Amino acid sequence: MLEDMTDSAIVSCTDLRRVYGEGEAAVQALRGVTLEFPAGQFTAIMGPSGSGKSTLMHLLAGLDTATGGSVTVDGREIGGLGDKALTQLRRDRLGFVFQSFNLVPVLTAEENILLPLTLAGRKVDKEWLDRLIDSVGLADRLTHRPAELSGGQQQRVAVARALVHRPAVVFADEPTGNLDTASSEEVLGLLRAAVSDLGQTVVMVTHDAQAASVADRIVVLRDGQVVHDGAGETTEGVLDLMKAVAA
Repeated sequence: MLEDMTDSAIVSCTDLRRVYGEGEAAVQALRGVTLEFPAGQFTAIMGPSGSGKSTLMHLLAGLDTATGGSVTVDGREIGGLGDKALTQLRRDRLGFVFQSFNLVPVLTAEENILLPLTLAGRKVDKEWLDRLIDSVGLADRLTHRPAELSGGQQQRVAVARALVHRPAVVFADEPTGNLDTASSEEVLGLLRAAVSDLGQTVVMVTHDAQAASVADRIVVLRDGQVVHDGAGETTEGVLDLMKAVAA
C-alpha cells in the first residue's frame, strides 16, 4: 500500500459508501473505500465491470452523492456544500476528460479550450494557453469546430480544456475508450506530460492495461472495495495484476 501521503493529498475519501436502491434490491456500489490522491501523481483506477470504479470517480468529483463517508477536494469536504458551491468547485478547481469528448459543437477548438475560463469570468493567461496549445499540437486547428476534427484531435482539445484553468485535479473517465491506438497513445502522453512536466494531479478510470501503464500508481477495485493499491506497472504487469485480482 502507498502511505504517508496525507500532507499532500489533493483528493481524499474516508469510508466512502454508495448504495443504489433499497431493501432486497439495493446494490452496494462502494463498500467503505478510503484513499488519498497526492499532488503531482498520476493514478489509474481499475477493476472489472461493476467493481465501482466509475462510481468512485463520480463521488470524488462531486458528480454523485455518497450514501456514507466523506470526500475532501482541495481542502474542502464536499458533502456539506450546497449545489451552488459544489458547481463552483467543479468549475474552478476540477478538470474533466470524458470518453465522449463532451465538446460544444458550435464552438471552435480554441473556444472549447477556453470554456472553463469563460464560464468563470476569468482572464486568459496567454503564456499558459500558448504552452498548452503547443503541448497538444493544435495550433493549426484552433478555428475548427469539433465536427471538423478527428477523434484524437477532439480529445486533445478536451485535455487542454481540462488543464487551462490550472485545476487542483483532473479526472479522466476512460479517456481513450473511443480512440484508435495511435490517438490513445497521444492522449495518454499528454496526460503523462501534464503530471511530469506541469505538476498536474490526474485520476483516471480505465479498463485498458496499456492506458494504466502510464500511471504512477494503480488502484484496483472489486465488488466496491479496494483490493490493490500499489506502484505503476508495465502493460504486462497490469494484465498479470488484473488476472490475479480476478482469480
